[in-house]
Amino acid sequence: MPLGAVLAGMAVALGAYGWHNLEGGEAIRQTFMLSVQYHMWHALGLLAVGWHCSLGPAPARWAAVSGILFCIGILLFSGSLYVSAIMGNLPLTGTTPVGGFCFMGGWGLLALATISWRK
Repeated sequence: MPLGAVLAGMAVALGAYGWHNLEGGEAIRQTFMLSVQYHMWHALGLLAVGWHCSLGPAPARWAAVSGILFCIGILLFSGSLYVSAIMGNLPLTGTTPVGGFCFMGGWGLLALATISWRK
C-alpha cells in the first residue's frame, strides 16, 4: 500500500508541474495530463491491491501480479507519454500500448482476486 500512496503523490506533483511549467501547445498539455490521470488511477488501484493482499493467500497471489502489472503500466504508458510531452518525441515506440495492455491485465487480475476472495 505504501507504493500506491507514493505513486499517487508523484502523480499530484507531476500534474502540478505539467499544468504550471510545461512549455508548448494545448495538445502537449493534454497528453501530459492524460498521463497524469492514468498514473493516478492506477496508483489508487495499487491501494486496492494492497487491501486484497491482506485478505489471504488466494486473492493475494492474483492481486500481487495485478499490482506488478499496474506498476509496469505506469512506467510504460504514463512514462512514455510524460517523455513524449516533455521531449517532443518518443524514444521507444510501442511502450504506450504495452503499458495499456498491462493496465488492462492488471484490472482483470484484480477482478480475479475479488472472485477468489468471495469463494
